[in-house]
Parts: sequence; C-alpha cells; structure tokens
Amino acid sequence: MIKTFRILGLLALLGSVGMLPLAKADQFDHQTKVTINEPVDVSGTVLPPGQYIFKLADDQADRSIVQIFNEDQTHLMATILAIPAYRLEPTDNTVITLVERPGSSADAIGKWFFAGQLDGVEFLNHQ
Repeated sequence: MIKTFRILGLLALLGSVGMLPLAKADQFDHQTKVTINEPVDVSGTVLPPGQYIFKLADDQADRSIVQIFNEDQTHLMATILAIPAYRLEPTDNTVITLVERPGSSADAIGKWFFAGQLDGVEFLNHQ
C-alpha cells in the first residue's frame, strides 16, 4: 500500500514538472485572443473585423516584437516592432487601448498591457 502511494506521488510530481514549460510558454509570449468589431490600424497594417492572436515573438533580446496571427494561427498578419509601455496599476485582464483617428480613418491600437503586470507594449501609429 505504501509503495502504491509512493508511485502515485512520484507520478503526480513528474506530471506537474512536465506541465511547467507549458505554463511558462503562455506567460512568456502573452498570447492573447483579440476580437475586433471594426477595422483597426496597427502600425500601418489595417486589420479587418475578426478574431486574431496577438503574442510577443520568441526573442530574448527584444521583448517588444509583436506578432499578429489569424484566429487559428495559420497566417501571420503582421510583425510589429513596438516600444515598451508601463502603467501604474496592473489589472486582472489584458487591456488594449485605441487611438481615435480624424475623419474616416480606422482607429489605431495604441497600447497592449498584459494581464496582472505593469508592463506592455505601445504601437507606433503613423497617420
């Protein structure tokens, strides 16, 4: 009986250790599913309404490279070099801010803040 508990304990430990890289992967790239209801501009790329996946590129040297994929991640829509952005208070959810554009131009995505963190990225939007 004690041997069974030891084996189950060892299996539970190995299972939880095996899952650690998966948990860190989401935290590392900040993958976020974004639903857009009207066209928006992201640093010169206009995204039509739909669902997209935003994530940070796997680049240890620069944590401000953002990749935007279609919903099922089969097509890379844009790769954008953003700049670091900071806020005073973290929120429980991801926050994406919009910048209004004059006239009939599509609004632009301004900043993307990560859930539970003070940091994020700011997109350079040229008019």
